[in-house]
Amino acid sequence: MRQTAMLFAVMFALSAFCWSQAAPASHAAPAHKPAGAHPATPAAAAPTAIIQTTAGNLTCTLFPKVAPIGVDNFIGLAKGTKDWTSPVSHDKKHGVPLYDGTIFHRVIPEFMIQGGDPAGTGTGDPGYAFKNETSPSLGFDRPGRLAYANAGPGTNGSQFFITEIPDPRLNGGYTIFGQCDDASVELEKKIARMPRNANDRPKSPVKIVHIKIVAGATAARPAAPKPAPKSAKP
Repeated sequence: MRQTAMLFAVMFALSAFCWSQAAPASHAAPAHKPAGAHPATPAAAAPTAIIQTTAGNLTCTLFPKVAPIGVDNFIGLAKGTKDWTSPVSHDKKHGVPLYDGTIFHRVIPEFMIQGGDPAGTGTGDPGYAFKNETSPSLGFDRPGRLAYANAGPGTNGSQFFITEIPDPRLNGGYTIFGQCDDASVELEKKIARMPRNANDRPKSPVKIVHIKIVAGATAARPAAPKPAPKSAKP
């Protein structure tokens, strides 16, 4: 009798062991990601323009969402991917960066510096014009605004200016397409204070060597706004 009980116990233990090996696990392993799958990435940061000059670099974050036409124009002229016409020779330029070799032809302390004229006189343009892009949510409320100079609505071309101070009187009249960082504002102040003639043209103008466009970079946060004194328009 005792032998029979022992035999049944051994058989029961053996069957339980075999069942545990064949049964599925209580928690299935996580499914593998399909081939080629990638995690979601955040939206790309705005491009940055590094304006390399004979006095140092000006670093400005561009605003493609606010001024898509203006930013596209600036990048195209900086890289040479946008065709333009020389106001001096009247030749068509293809694959030639417009800004290389141009100067800051107008500088005014406590206001701004202006450049981007292929003629170097303040009257030149790239042979075309485009409309203003202004927004009530974006104004000249801080130093370092990068904007297009114009002779009225719809006359934007290649000339641009960088502000030294807040100047809300310019709001609505000029396309702001970028923001320069604090170090750039300090350099802008130095350029603005170089010796100049009665027409605010520097006696020894600072030259733009090249404008490098960096995708996804971000310029430093601008300095806090300051009261704006009276000044002439760009």
